[in-house]
Amino acid sequence: GGPHPSCCSAAAAPSLLLLDYDGSVLPFLGGLGGGYQKTLVLLTWIPALFIGFSQFSDSFLLDQPNFWCRGAGKGTELAGVTTTGRGGDMGNWTSLPTTPFATASWEAAGNRSNSSGADGGDTPPLPSPPDKGDNASNCDCHAWDYGIRAGLVQNVVSKWDLVCDNAWKVHIAKFSLLVGLIFGYLITGCIADWVGRRPVLLFSIIFILIFGLTVALSVNVTMFSTLRFFEGFCLAGIILTLYALRIELCPPGKRFVITMVASFVAMAGQFLMPGLAALCRDWQVLQALIICPFLLMLLYWSIFPESLRWLMATQQFESAKRLILHFTQKNRMNPEGDIKGVMPELEKELSRRPKKVCIVKVVGTRNLWKNIVVLCVNSLTGYGIHHCFARSMMGHEVKVPLLENFYADYYTTASIALVSCLAMCVVVRFLGRRGGLLLFMILTALASLLQLGLLNLIGKYSQHPDSGMSDSVKDKFSIAFSIVGMFASHAVGSLSVFFCAEITPTVIRCGGLGLVLASAGFGMLTAPIIELHNQKGYFLHHIIFACCTLICIICILLLPESRDQNLPENISNGEHYTRQPLLPHKKGEQPLLLTNAELKDYSGLHDAAAAGDTLPEGATANGMKAM
Repeated sequence: GGPHPSCCSAAAAPSLLLLDYDGSVLPFLGGLGGGYQKTLVLLTWIPALFIGFSQFSDSFLLDQPNFWCRGAGKGTELAGVTTTGRGGDMGNWTSLPTTPFATASWEAAGNRSNSSGADGGDTPPLPSPPDKGDNASNCDCHAWDYGIRAGLVQNVVSKWDLVCDNAWKVHIAKFSLLVGLIFGYLITGCIADWVGRRPVLLFSIIFILIFGLTVALSVNVTMFSTLRFFEGFCLAGIILTLYALRIELCPPGKRFVITMVASFVAMAGQFLMPGLAALCRDWQVLQALIICPFLLMLLYWSIFPESLRWLMATQQFESAKRLILHFTQKNRMNPEGDIKGVMPELEKELSRRPKKVCIVKVVGTRNLWKNIVVLCVNSLTGYGIHHCFARSMMGHEVKVPLLENFYADYYTTASIALVSCLAMCVVVRFLGRRGGLLLFMILTALASLLQLGLLNLIGKYSQHPDSGMSDSVKDKFSIAFSIVGMFASHAVGSLSVFFCAEITPTVIRCGGLGLVLASAGFGMLTAPIIELHNQKGYFLHHIIFACCTLICIICILLLPESRDQNLPENISNGEHYTRQPLLPHKKGEQPLLLTNAELKDYSGLHDAAAAGDTLPEGATANGMKAM
């Protein structure tokens, strides 16, 4: 279908040459061949490292340590041992596994322990690890000693004794960053479409420095959680605007590669985070060290320009002209090389008033809103079910000694994400965006359904002595399905966000990205919610997301394919992204989809065309052909 008449009014439309940014303006500037454009892309990669530090800091600041009554020696009861992975608490065990590996872990942790209320100074050596005991009876203690496993001498939990009756405050602290990210994506996305990407980026940098450094000075957990909300809000503005700027700088053939490089840089931050924590030793120093690198981004005010693509799409031609001249000067280009006549056309349009659009306009479209909703559900499902698989894998850590170690847990999760991104690069190259998303969603659904159904069947057979199956067989299958599920669901979430950035028009790209990223945040928020309720409802949670994967498989087939297509600039262009067959039809075979001319007659676009809203030369039913 075509665009809704209300969104395609094209009275006195600007020159089609100016609307075809990828086909005319970008080649004039040399694409990514210009040295200045390469520098700008590099400047969007560097902050990804700082973002990676911030996104994974919760695993260290809020890790639930081993704890026992202060002064307890060998033979006394254990107050609590909690195993925590990247997604948060994975279980609350009353005792340590009696394995050599676990004992070694305890001894290593004991060397890093501190007493509750300590300031990280000189602390007396802790006694040897206590024996098994009962959690409830030892929560009567008023002071505890801690064995922090995350490389720190002191973290937020040990600082304010967030154990026993106060353990719920840890989950609230985890909520705060995620909820801040969700609100940040929604609000800063709309603002970036209205005032521009550059102002939102720069103000987000300033305020994350203020709130992030103030977090390190928190005097209680309430202040910590509140400031973490605002830190997450500002972090969302940085993530979203950099993502959009990166997409809008690139020609069609380079967008995915440039985006994946940024993802790998962020993962480098994830892999380096344990070393950073071990270097800092104290959570306040770690928090400050994570935030301070954003000081370098204050230089972006003078070196990073506004998105030229956004200026052209919103008809701010006066600013666009100045920026084009700035680009040509930086690239040492000869203005006479303007073969397609971009500058003369721009001169004619300087008197136009800017035409900015809010994301709410998408409600009046026919196709665009459906595409965004499908990708929102995909993103929510991918990130939501990822926690189900992670918890299932870490739930076997008592039986698998390797997973008892904090670093083994952390690096296992990070390695799965890295392999997922590498696989995504290969799959998307051969199958395209839609085909790759469909493949990873099918893998996610299979892993989820097999884990829920097949393992229950194996569990029943393992109860019969003659079956030849044991609980260890079930556990191995569960871990295998969990790894496959984490691998595929991570790719689903990442690819959904990228897909949305490509099919959402430039005039509302940040708003659309904000919706999909906020949906991803809601998916990640299910992890601390389930943990807050002590894992109650976990099985239903997994079933709901498993059903969502089946719905998503059907809906993905309705999406367009954006590979090698020019980015849509306005809502009308976005509406022309229509569904194509998943497999190309053979020569001589009659295509089942309508041609562009037939599409116009069918959808009523001829009314808009009569008013002067014609498609640019070289347009297809799926947008503009890449030049």
